[in-house]
Amino acid sequence: MLGFQAEGSAPIVLGHPVKDPKTIATAIKIGNPASWKQAEAARDESGGLIDMVTDDEILAAYKLLASKEGVFVEPASAASVAGVLKLHKKGYFKNTVKAKIVCILTGHGLKDPDRAIASVEKPVVLEPDVKSILREIGL
Repeated sequence: MLGFQAEGSAPIVLGHPVKDPKTIATAIKIGNPASWKQAEAARDESGGLIDMVTDDEILAAYKLLASKEGVFVEPASAASVAGVLKLHKKGYFKNTVKAKIVCILTGHGLKDPDRAIASVEKPVVLEPDVKSILREIGL
């Protein structure tokens, strides 16, 4: 089993509570998790690991899920995908035979709509006439 914490809020990875956790992934912004021992036990019993991902990695996974899969999640849900992508780049799964990877995406993007709005370019606003529209699309 693999688990991922946000870099600015990774007490299990760091081995000590984080006094003032910071991350865009507000649902996992926990400096001293109540289930700390259970998370370590799950990691140890499964032979897995707990790692951390940056906010940039979380945002990249967040955008990837939306653009490639049509799945709108809140940033904390994208942390698992960010972690799998990070481990893949490091070759973590290279010697795994026919691995099936499941990422739990529990938080809908509407839990944090401001993040979605801040992550895209502002739309072009046009006058409601055909000439303006055709000019904008290059025709």
